[in-house]
Amino acid sequence: MGPRVAVVTGVGRGRSIGSHLAVGLARDGWNLALNYWTPYDDRIGYERRVDDPELTADLCRDAGAEVTLVPGDLGDPTVPADILRRARQLGPVTGLVLSHCESVDSSILTTDIDSWDRHFAVNARATWLLIKAFASELPPSVDTAARIVALTSDHTAHNLPYGASKGALDRIVTAAAIELADRGVRANVINPGPVDTGWMDDATRAHAIRATPTGRLGTADDTTDLVRFLFSDQGSWINGQILYSNGGFTTG
Repeated sequence: MGPRVAVVTGVGRGRSIGSHLAVGLARDGWNLALNYWTPYDDRIGYERRVDDPELTADLCRDAGAEVTLVPGDLGDPTVPADILRRARQLGPVTGLVLSHCESVDSSILTTDIDSWDRHFAVNARATWLLIKAFASELPPSVDTAARIVALTSDHTAHNLPYGASKGALDRIVTAAAIELADRGVRANVINPGPVDTGWMDDATRAHAIRATPTGRLGTADDTTDLVRFLFSDQGSWINGQILYSNGGFTTG
C-alpha cells in the first residue's frame, strides 16, 4: 500500500479551519497538496501572516507528511484539474477536503452580478470541478475507500450569495456519495457552526456563545477531529450526510 494523499483547499491563513485540517491529516499519515489564494486573503483582510501557507506546510512536514503547496484561484475553471495534477505527483489521491470559500456579505438588494457569479464559481462550480478531477482517476472499486468532505454553512440572510452557493455545494457533495459509490467514494458535508477564525467582532462572538448550549465557540480543532474520523476506517459507514458539528448552535 502506497502513501495516502489528500488535497485540502482553503489553507491561506493559519487560523483557518483548512490549515488545522491539514495538520490533523498529516498527523494521521496523509501526504498533502494544499491550495490557497493570497489575493482573496488580502481582499477580505482577516488576521494572517504573509507566510501562513508555508508555516502550515512546515507543521505538516514536522508531522511526517510530504507537502506540495498549490496556489490557485478556484474562480478559474482550469485550476481544479491543475491542483489534482500536482497532487498526483505525490501518489494516488484518495482524500479531498473542500474548506475554501468566497464570502462577502451582501443581501438581496445589495448583491451585484459579479459578486453573485464569483460566489457560485468558487463555492459551487469549483466544488464540482474538484470532485470531477478527483474521481476521474479513481478505479472502479467499492473498496477504494476514497473520502470527500466539504465545509458548508446555513448563513444566508445578508450573506445571500455565500449562503446560496453553499446550498449548491451541499447538493453537489451529497450527489457524489451516490454517483461515485462504484469508485469507493464516501462523501459528506460538515456544518461547523460559528468558528472564530479571525472574522468575528466582540458582539458576534458574544451572541454566538449565548446561542450555543455548550457555552463556548466551536474551534477549528473541533472540525478537524470530525474530518479525521470521517477519513478513518471507523468513519466509513457515514456517507451522503450533512453533519452539524456545532455544539448545538442551531437548537431553538
